[in-house]
Amino acid sequence: MSKGAFKVPVAVNEPVKNYAPGSPERKELQAMLKELRSRELDIPMYIGGKEVRSNVIARLAPPHDHKHTLGHFHKSDKSHVEQAINAALAAKDKWAALSWEHRASIFLKAAELIAGPYRAKLNAATMLGQSKSVYQAEIDSACEIIDFLRFNVQYMTEIYADQPISSPGVWNRLEWRPLEGFVYALTPFNFTAIAGNLPTSCAMMGNVVVWKPSNTQVYSANVLMEIFRKAGVPDGVINLIYPSGPDAAEVVFNHKDFAGIHFTGSTEVFQNIWQTIGNNIHKYRSYPRIVGETGGKDFIMAHPSADVKALATAISRGAFEYQGQKCSAASRVYIPSNLWEETKALVLADLKSMKMGPTEDFTNFINAVIDEKSFDKLSKYIDAAKKDSSVELIAGGKCDKSKGYFIEPTILVSKDPKYITMCEELFGPVLTVYVYDENKFEETLELVDNTSNYALTGAIISQDRYAIELATKKLSNSAGNFYINDKCTGAVVGQQPFGGARGSGTNDKAGAKINLLRWVSPRTIKETFVPATDYKYPFLQAD
Repeated sequence: MSKGAFKVPVAVNEPVKNYAPGSPERKELQAMLKELRSRELDIPMYIGGKEVRSNVIARLAPPHDHKHTLGHFHKSDKSHVEQAINAALAAKDKWAALSWEHRASIFLKAAELIAGPYRAKLNAATMLGQSKSVYQAEIDSACEIIDFLRFNVQYMTEIYADQPISSPGVWNRLEWRPLEGFVYALTPFNFTAIAGNLPTSCAMMGNVVVWKPSNTQVYSANVLMEIFRKAGVPDGVINLIYPSGPDAAEVVFNHKDFAGIHFTGSTEVFQNIWQTIGNNIHKYRSYPRIVGETGGKDFIMAHPSADVKALATAISRGAFEYQGQKCSAASRVYIPSNLWEETKALVLADLKSMKMGPTEDFTNFINAVIDEKSFDKLSKYIDAAKKDSSVELIAGGKCDKSKGYFIEPTILVSKDPKYITMCEELFGPVLTVYVYDENKFEETLELVDNTSNYALTGAIISQDRYAIELATKKLSNSAGNFYINDKCTGAVVGQQPFGGARGSGTNDKAGAKINLLRWVSPRTIKETFVPATDYKYPFLQAD
C-alpha cells in the first residue's frame, strides 16, 4: 500500500459575502428563502445512516412568524438514544482504523460543500429557523462552520505530527488514539456553526458521536446532516437524534461506553451534567472528557479617555446583533460619568435607526428572539425594571408576540451596580448600563471582576495605554476572550480561539488545537533496537 507524509491545504478564513443589492449571492439567497418557506419538511432522526421516524412529531416555525409552519421533526425517546449509541459503537472500529487523510478529506469536502452549493440553503435555514439576519447567518452558518472544518483538519495534522525525541538506540512514538467509547454532542440554538463543530471536531479525531441539537435549531441541523452525508461521513459515525434532555441523560450517562461530552448551553445544565457524571464515574470504562462552553455576563468597560464613537458602536453592535442571543453579547456596560451623556446620545441614535422585523427583509437589523419561553423571560425582566425606582429605562421596553417573538432593543440604566440584570444572563436584547465616577476607574475594575460568576468575554475601550494595561491585568480572570477597543463579540476561528472559565465553562477553546486534544487519548510507544541482555549495571562491579 502506498504511503506518504501528506500535507493538507493551508487553512484560511472564508471570506464574508456582503449580500449587497443586485449581488449574485443576494439573489440566490432570496430565492432559497422563498423555496424553503414554500414547503413543509418531515425531518427524521439519522441513526446508523438510516432515517428513523417515531411519528411523535413537533412543529417548527420561524420565531419571527410563528404561525407559519416550516415542518415537523420526529421526537426521540430513550429507545432511540440506545439505538444511536449502538449504531455509533458498531461504526467505531472501522472509523477509527480509517487513515487520517481520508477522515480529513471528508470534512474538507464538507467545508467546500458549504462554501459552494449548500451556502444559500444553510444560511436560509438558519435565517428562517433561528431568526438570524442575512449577515449574522453568513458569518455563522457559512463562514464560521467552514473555518471550523478547515482549521480543525489542519490542527489534527499538527497534533499527529507532535512527536517526542528519541535517545540513541531508541525510537519513541506517540499514537493519538480516539477515545474508548462514544462522545455525546449537545448543541445550542444560537449558532449553526457550533452545532456543526461540536460533533465534527470529535469525529475527525476518530471518535463516533451521538448528537442532540436544541429543538429550536433542528431545522438547520437537518441541513448540516445532509451536508455531512453528502461529504461522505460513514453511517453511524454521527447520529442525529431529538430526545428530551432528561431522557438522553438517563441513557447516555449510565452507559459504560460513555467517553465524553462536547457541550454548549446553560451553566445550570452543564453543572447538573457534571454532577451526574461524577456520581456515575464508577460505571465507565475510563474517565469521560467533559468539555463545555456555557453562559456569559459579558462586559464593556470604558475608560474616561475612550473614543466615544468607538464605544457607542461597540455597544450597539455588541449588545444587539442577533438580538443579544450570543454567549459573548455585551449585557453590562460601565461608562464613566464624563462620557455618559455623549455616549447615550450616540447609542440612542443608533437604536432609533435600527429596523425590527422578519429576516426575509434584509433591511431589518433586529429580528425575533428564539421562542416564547425566551420572550416571556425577557419581558418579565423588563417589566420588573420598569417598576424599580433604582432603574431607568431609556430605550425600548416594548414586547410583542402576536406575530413573532419581538422584543425591542432595551437599555436600562441602574444606580445599583449589582442590580439583577447586571448579574444574571438574560440572553436577549437587554443591556444594563452603570455610570461610574470618572475618578474611580480602578475601583470599577474590581466591581467588573466581582459582579458575575461568568468569565467569557469582555472589552476595554480606552485611548490611555496605562489604563489598557491595568484593565488587562486586573481583569485577567474575568474573560477568556478579552478585547481592546472593540466589541466583545465576533471571535474568528484561527484568530481568537473562543471560550471562558469560571461559570462560563472549561475554556477548551473551540477553534483551536487545544479543543481537538480533548478528543484523543495518546499512547506512548518506545521501541528499543538492541535490548539489554544482562540485568547488571556497571555500578554493581567491585573496585
